[in-house]
Amino acid sequence: MSNNASHAIVCNDFMIPSDTSGIELYVRNKQRSDITHFDGMRTVLFVAGSTYPASTSFDLALDGTSWMDQLALAGYDAWLVDVRGYGRSTQPPEMAQPAELNPPIVRTPVAVSDVATAVNFVRNRTGGNPINLIGWSWGAALMGCYTCNHNDAVHKLVLLAPQWTRNTPSASDTGGKLGAYRIVQRSTAKARWLNGVPDEARDTLLPPAWFSAWADATFGPSPDAHIKAPNGTVQDSREFWSAGRALYDPSQIHVPVLVVHAEWDHDCPLDLSRAVFSKLTGAPYRRWVEIGEGTHSVLMEKNRWQIFGAVQQFLEDTVPGVCESLKE
Repeated sequence: MSNNASHAIVCNDFMIPSDTSGIELYVRNKQRSDITHFDGMRTVLFVAGSTYPASTSFDLALDGTSWMDQLALAGYDAWLVDVRGYGRSTQPPEMAQPAELNPPIVRTPVAVSDVATAVNFVRNRTGGNPINLIGWSWGAALMGCYTCNHNDAVHKLVLLAPQWTRNTPSASDTGGKLGAYRIVQRSTAKARWLNGVPDEARDTLLPPAWFSAWADATFGPSPDAHIKAPNGTVQDSREFWSAGRALYDPSQIHVPVLVVHAEWDHDCPLDLSRAVFSKLTGAPYRRWVEIGEGTHSVLMEKNRWQIFGAVQQFLEDTVPGVCESLKE
């Protein structure tokens, strides 16, 4: 439990069964101790991208507070989930074998199924009402895919740095034959994070202590530390996104949508967010926020407060007759 001047935040961790025998999903919840009931409009579920865990992104305390903390203190019921193979969720058995012995694992449909499992778990604990979804990068694609088929389960949707079709490989694709998973080294993570950032802006954009806090939480303290990341998303990029084939149709999303992008995002450039935004024609309303001086990981940089504020405003906005009519 962590405290600020006026409220305590309660943190609970869960391991929930997936739709695959032997595979459990790690789910974390944070909420204020003085609030005992939350409806769907005050409930948020996060899912991260294709390389790192949700817990060390959305619940990383920088200068004493994480994004989950911020939402909990504002009166939200904040949740995150790691899809299988990531973070504290069960690693599929292929990840215990040499990568080259198996094809890429945790393709998008499998991950979307894990999202569905987590959404059902959260909704069952919060009265069954539609909830808010926040997806980052590949996680935005997962949330988009899920929402297309389950609009009735979603109140509002936030897409952070969404991927879309492109004519270049994904940033995670180093070429060659893909095995079940890839090795991601702590020693190379910072250079990739800051790709494209002017040299003079690097230490202020991502304070060294902030990077160390994230790297210690994600990899462990050893400079030689590494993690395994499933390659299903890289295979999906080759077969679909980088081949001009989308895995979902944004026009089939019928809930309010916020798209957030940052100026120096080289993983998912501006054109990708623009393309997604232009196709959200079925949403009752849509909004795009562009953050200056930020990378693909802007949610853990000096300007993260802008994302926190933009997302919270979007979640709290009420347009008479719009959100209410969607659920009738």
